[in-house]
Amino acid sequence: MGAMTLSLTGPTDMAEALAARAKALRLLRGWTQNTLAQRAGVTAASYRRFERSGKASLELVLKVAHALARLDEFDRLLQPPPAQSIAELEQQTTQPTRKRGRR
Repeated sequence: MGAMTLSLTGPTDMAEALAARAKALRLLRGWTQNTLAQRAGVTAASYRRFERSGKASLELVLKVAHALARLDEFDRLLQPPPAQSIAELEQQTTQPTRKRGRR
């Protein structure tokens, strides 16, 4: 299946696009909504709502991605940018990581 090129303007658009992609992958496998829901370990009603509206918990989306063998794609999300220099790389590796959000 070729890559989908979409112009996404916000979270709702992204959610709907992810739902459409999940549906397309489900159909490529010849699975019903119930089959995918069962394989993902989510309720059929929750999966149907996701596919119809894009509304779902992050956990449901991750479970669906796992059932579709696409969970690894989420590993690239929210990664810090790569270091632009050796000095920046050294700073990133020597800075203590904060454990709490407060300063």
